[in-house]
Amino acid sequence: MTRSNEWEEFFDGHAPVYMDNSFTKNTLEEVDFVLEELGLPPGSRILDVGCGTGRHAVELARRGYQVTGVDISAGMLAEAEKAAREADVEVEWIRADATQFTSDKLFDAAICLCEGAFSLLGGEDDPIEHDLAILRHIHAALKPGARFILTTLNGCRLIRQATQEDVESGRFDPLTMVEAYTVEWDTPQGKKSRQVRERSYVPAELAVLLRQAGFEVEHIWGGTAGNWDRREVLLDEMEIMVVGRKAADLILP
Repeated sequence: MTRSNEWEEFFDGHAPVYMDNSFTKNTLEEVDFVLEELGLPPGSRILDVGCGTGRHAVELARRGYQVTGVDISAGMLAEAEKAAREADVEVEWIRADATQFTSDKLFDAAICLCEGAFSLLGGEDDPIEHDLAILRHIHAALKPGARFILTTLNGCRLIRQATQEDVESGRFDPLTMVEAYTVEWDTPQGKKSRQVRERSYVPAELAVLLRQAGFEVEHIWGGTAGNWDRREVLLDEMEIMVVGRKAADLILP
């Protein structure tokens, strides 16, 4: 089930050229990092929320994992299906809004990378409830003890770069950590544009949100695409990474 929003329209139009973005060029290294962190054997089930064009999902499938990719954009999923065919791998692709996604099977791990659904707000979305809903649905789809890796926008960077003029103009709201701006993309009929909203996080509030959703927070690291490592968060980098775990079921005597 999906509900259309501005981001869906943007990504439908941007999908054919998405892989031209510079931040998409380190997929192999990023998947190496993900697999080292998850510590799962091939054959394990991995959920990729906000999978986009499938660059992580397809590479994980190439390495022998059972992958389900979820995205709101039909255009991005069309590119993902094409990438899977070219790589001769099978991936389950599901078009769904991540705030509403449910699964009838449980996964050994989940990833939500490079602003895949998380932090991308529709016009009427509450900036806390939107992302908390995504986290809760991911949590529900995981086996007890399963790990979850999330990267999202670094609020420290946004605060350090924002000006009072940005606040007064409505571009940045310091109360909600939401930035509003215009995106443009090319179509056969010419350029289109939409006003969009995107939320950033400081590490402490991100940890609180994951705990609210039921995760144990194991690590918070610098997480900018192309520069993933087990290292401290740099104040001016684009993204941060959280590694969480769904608590294992209690075993009563």
